[in-house]
Amino acid sequence: MVKDNDGRTSRIAGLRDMTVEARRAAVLAAAGLPEDASAALAGGGALPKALADGMIENVIGTFELPLGIATNFTVNGRDYLVPMAVEEPSVVAAASYMARLARGAGGFHTSSDAPVMRAQVQVLRPADPQGARQRLLAARDELIAIANAQDSVLTGLGGGCIDIEVQVFSDTPAGAMVILHLLVDVRDAMGANAVNTMAEAVAPRVAEIAGAPVRLRILSNLADRRLVRARVELPPEALTTEALDGAEVVQGVVDAAALAVVDPYRAATHNKGIMNGIDAVVLATGNDWRAIEAGAHAYAARSGRYTSLSRWEIGAGGALVGTLELPMAVGLVGGATKTHPAAQAAVRLMGVTSARELAEVIAAVGLAQNLGALRALATEGIQKGHMTLHARNIAILAGATGDQVDRVAAAIVAAGAVTVERARAELRDIS
Repeated sequence: MVKDNDGRTSRIAGLRDMTVEARRAAVLAAAGLPEDASAALAGGGALPKALADGMIENVIGTFELPLGIATNFTVNGRDYLVPMAVEEPSVVAAASYMARLARGAGGFHTSSDAPVMRAQVQVLRPADPQGARQRLLAARDELIAIANAQDSVLTGLGGGCIDIEVQVFSDTPAGAMVILHLLVDVRDAMGANAVNTMAEAVAPRVAEIAGAPVRLRILSNLADRRLVRARVELPPEALTTEALDGAEVVQGVVDAAALAVVDPYRAATHNKGIMNGIDAVVLATGNDWRAIEAGAHAYAARSGRYTSLSRWEIGAGGALVGTLELPMAVGLVGGATKTHPAAQAAVRLMGVTSARELAEVIAAVGLAQNLGALRALATEGIQKGHMTLHARNIAILAGATGDQVDRVAAAIVAAGAVTVERARAELRDIS
């Protein structure tokens, strides 16, 4: 295996053909992790019931999803093994295969904004909304000082409230409102607790200055000051298939992606494919996938019309150029990322050292997932590859166990009948 300068590699040949235990050992070796990470990544008791009981309310047990590893990822010249917690067949396979194609062309290139989150303080029905806005802006330094007094650890790390914004909504169903935004650099945290605490702390003073009552004091999950971007460029020859030359595939991808730009019905499915990859990594690392979903879809509709999060174009020399931009409020400190043993092990496996680095790798996975879906749609169709991988699930539903699963799955795929009935018939034949 060729390793990067950190001793890590994302290229593990034959991983899919290994047993679960052998895969885990190979992944640990490729990531340079000690054996003590194995149990946490294996699941099956990785989260003790006592710890689970402290994380949420009314705990009666734990719920597991398959944890897979996407291989072949090179992001900004560095290799990453990417943990993905997901139940849908083809997600991990598609991400890994697209990353392998991209790897030969230099991999993915990413960038990100500073980790600035936004908290909202809602002022209700002020007598002079514009006057209240002006008074709040004039009190900027005072309000920032109140906010930063709430978190000496965050400010000691170079973060904290950096600015305010004030908006006026003159006509809402509840009357005029003035909305104060605190802009907070949350460093390596997702930031919800920090910004909510600051919003609650400044609220009484905001009410005094505005001369009107305050109601909501909470973060916004539209983290549009915390964007992440990913880009990939593939020469046409990298996309050649048995049936189509590379230029035809490139044009097919661009054609398929174009519909998502103009049609919200297609954009919803297109973006869901992006989030298949993103959510799986967010979940595996113990971050808030619901917040990421909310921010992504709100960002996709920021123009007033829901559209694609990604863009695909034909660049110099006929190359396929894909770009993705979306909010990415993930953290490495606080929440389940710091309490769940499997999430901690997943972060160690990736080897990321900052929230921004994690966000950038996640964006690369989303772009790879998007390319996998578009390439399939532009060539053999989405069902061929998906149903081939789904055949294992069908075999298990039919009662196959052990090595019967792969034998039955291969038989029903070869027959072109990926159904439980056909799987049961094949199982009877080999039993």
